[in-house]
Amino acid sequence: MRHDLCASSDIPQGKSKAIQAGDTKLVVYHLSDGFYATQARCTHMFASLGKGKIIEDKCVQCPLHRARFDIRTGEVSEWANFPPGVQLLNVVRGEKALQTWPVSEEDGRLFVEL
Repeated sequence: MRHDLCASSDIPQGKSKAIQAGDTKLVVYHLSDGFYATQARCTHMFASLGKGKIIEDKCVQCPLHRARFDIRTGEVSEWANFPPGVQLLNVVRGEKALQTWPVSEEDGRLFVEL
């Protein structure tokens, strides 16, 4: 199903925005080559990626345990590594990619296909 998210001008390049699309919470990112959407919660301990940091126009870093995910594909770039000792939890919470969705821009509006 297609959802109208917001004006493309609402998300400056290098920034992100948490948005609700129907029943789905997601984060929309504006990278140098376009707009991308991922699920809103980290797959490690479910922290909000809306508060995450975009790293090198490529990854989102979770604000809780610093797991990094490729924004374009959702793949894990680096699993949770902070604070020291969190690796013990990683035995139970194995690496898991983020769900992603295609974002399109039409007439200054962003749309996502869920």
